[in-house]
Amino acid sequence: MTLRTLMMAGMVSLLPVSAAQADCAFENETPVKVLSAGFEAWKAVTDAMAECGNVDAELDQEFRTKQPAAFAANPSLYHIGGVANGTITPLLNEGTIRPLDDLVAEYGENLAPNQLIKVDGQTMAIAMMVNTQHLMYRQDIFDELGLEVPTTWDEALEVAAQIEEADVVDYPLGATMKSGWNLAQDFNNMFLGYGGQFTDAESMPTVNTEAGVNALEMMKALTEYMDPEYLVSDSTYVQQQFQQGKIAMANLWASRGAAMDDEAESQVVGKVNAAAAPLAMEGGAPATTLWWDGIVIARNISDEQAQAAFRVAMEGLDTEMVKANNDAAIWLISGYQPNRLAEGAIATASAEPAPPSYPSTSQMGLMHTALGNELPAFFTGERDAEATLAAVEDAYITAAQEAGLIE
Repeated sequence: MTLRTLMMAGMVSLLPVSAAQADCAFENETPVKVLSAGFEAWKAVTDAMAECGNVDAELDQEFRTKQPAAFAANPSLYHIGGVANGTITPLLNEGTIRPLDDLVAEYGENLAPNQLIKVDGQTMAIAMMVNTQHLMYRQDIFDELGLEVPTTWDEALEVAAQIEEADVVDYPLGATMKSGWNLAQDFNNMFLGYGGQFTDAESMPTVNTEAGVNALEMMKALTEYMDPEYLVSDSTYVQQQFQQGKIAMANLWASRGAAMDDEAESQVVGKVNAAAAPLAMEGGAPATTLWWDGIVIARNISDEQAQAAFRVAMEGLDTEMVKANNDAAIWLISGYQPNRLAEGAIATASAEPAPPSYPSTSQMGLMHTALGNELPAFFTGERDAEATLAAVEDAYITAAQEAGLIE
């Protein structure tokens, strides 16, 4: 099953509705530790897990850098990992997570087939939600200035110029361009939007191309309308810029949508709407990638601990949790009802052509790291586009040789 199929199945709520449990269906007596990302959906899920007792959840946006070593420990430092299709690869490569088919058979009766993430025929993860970066924008500002929602990044530049001239916000644009993983992911989106391909059939890098240069040049043009500190801007930074009324639009993760209407911390409740990720080139796919988020269970724990962890996870991924937190994510769990802020992800995934899924490969893991390390030099003016992309390819080749992916 492709990720696009998984995504669309979840968003149109085709899953069977099962009866919601009242609180936790069992009393957990085995300590269970969780390491996941820190956005609102994970808070909702881990709070529901905690109702079972003896659950210690660590929500950390740096989870992707901590999980490989933590799960490689024996015994593992955590029992449950929150992962996505872009972060599960190191755990698979190191063999530190366990197949789940036996646990699914015993305790996963409410799971839908599109939640079962299979690798080489074995269920290795349970998907709970779909995610993508897409356009969020201030509807009130667009209405006030008579602006059309941009469908391409060239149009976004034109709209940004008009917003800047009107001087209605601090910065027309926000972006998740923090040096490292985030900057690399923004490049990935734009690069794919220009029709780029990361590696060839022999796993050699192919980013120092016209598509790569176009991606960097477009990203650089967009920064002219951003907070000058964009190289420290991650998803939380952009979310808060929206909430504080400082920006008018951004390509932001769908999982951040609920925060816009959080009356406890947002000054723009009801004012932010969502649309498909803009195109990088006419006739192309939206310049983004499709993702899923879900759970894995550590291999280096006892079967008793794995059983407790899986049962706790199922309590966190039930219909009751979704009904209490409907707008926190685009859930793949029965009971989900899409809201207005899900429209951007739906439009993105249903575009023709559709954006690709983020590649869950060893090669992509190495490429993402090389991009994150080398791209900042372009944005600080230390290197031009071609020299930067050449450095990316050199760094990737070194890492791929060490990993035995190329000779």
